Amino acid sequence: MNSPEASPLEVRVAAKTLVAQDICTLDLVRADGRPLPPAEPGAHIDLHLPSGRVRPYSLCQAPGEPRYRIGVLRDAASRGGSREVHDEVQAGQTLRMGAPRQRFGLAPQAEQHLLLAAGIGITPLLSMAQALQAQGRRYTLHYAARSRAQAAFLDLLGQPAFAPHTHLYLGDAGQRLDLAAVLSQPQPGTHVALCGPQRFIDAALACAQAAGWPSAQLHFERFGAEAGTGPSDPAAGDQAFEVELARSGRVIPVAADQTIARALAQAGMEPLLSCEQGVCGTCLTPVLAGEPDHRDSYLTPEERAAGTQILLCCSRARGGRLVLDL
Repeated sequence: MNSPEASPLEVRVAAKTLVAQDICTLDLVRADGRPLPPAEPGAHIDLHLPSGRVRPYSLCQAPGEPRYRIGVLRDAASRGGSREVHDEVQAGQTLRMGAPRQRFGLAPQAEQHLLLAAGIGITPLLSMAQALQAQGRRYTLHYAARSRAQAAFLDLLGQPAFAPHTHLYLGDAGQRLDLAAVLSQPQPGTHVALCGPQRFIDAALACAQAAGWPSAQLHFERFGAEAGTGPSDPAAGDQAFEVELARSGRVIPVAADQTIARALAQAGMEPLLSCEQGVCGTCLTPVLAGEPDHRDSYLTPEERAAGTQILLCCSRARGGRLVLDL
C-alpha cells in the first residue's frame, strides 16, 4: 500500500527558532546538500519524527529560498507530534521528509486574493502572501491571533512591503476579525483562501455562503480537528462493515469501534498515514464499489458526492461493504 511518497528524503534541521509563544519554526535542508524539490505556495510536507510519528506541516518560506520552513504550534490537544517537535527536535538533527504535496494552492485565474488566517493557519497563507508580493499581484491578508505573544511572523508582516496589505486582529487588544464584514461583498475575480481551526473555517464559510460567494472562489485548509472530537473517534451507532481489496480479493472486517486504517494494520497491511484526522489526504484511496460515509475535512463537497474516494483514517461505509482499489 505504499506509494512513491513513502520514500522520504533525509533532511537536516538547519535552524530551530521560537517565533511566538508555543510556536517554533524549523528550517530544513537536504542532508546530502542537494537542492530541495520545488514547492508551490500553500504546499505541505509530511515530516517523519524520531518517534515514528508522521505529521503534515505547511511550508511558509518565500519563493526561491534554498530551504523549507515550517511552523509548529505546541498543541495541548495534540497526539504527541507537536510536543515532540518542540521538546526533542533540535538544530543539526537529521529527519526524514516526504516530497511537497499541493492541495491548497493559489488560484491562478484570480485577479485578487483575500487571505484569512487564524492562529497557526497563518503558515500556508504566509507563503502565499510572500509569493504574491514577489509577483506584484493584488492581495489582502487578515490574520487573527489570541494575543500578540501568540501571533507568529509579526516582524515580517510589519515590514514596509507587507504592512499595507496586512490587517492584524489580537484578542488581548480587544480586536476581532469580523468575518461577516470582511466577506460581505462578493467580488468577481477575487478568490478567498482560508486556513485555521475548524470553527474558524466553518464560520468563514458560513459567512461567505450567506453573502453569496460562489464556492469556486472559496479555498480552505483546516488544521486538525477540535480537541476530543477528532474524526477518527468512533461515533455512537457506528456499525461494523467489510472492505474488499480489489487487487487481491481479500476481505477485511472493520469493527464498529475501529477505523479502516486500523483494521488494515491489524490484518498485516501498511496503510500510509500522516495526520490520522482526515485533514491531510495522505491515506486517500479510490473506492470502486459501495457508499462511503465521509467524516474528513479534506474532500470537497463535489468529491464527497461522487463517492469515488475515501480517507482510510476516519471515514466509514454506509452499508455492509466497500470495495477499495488496494
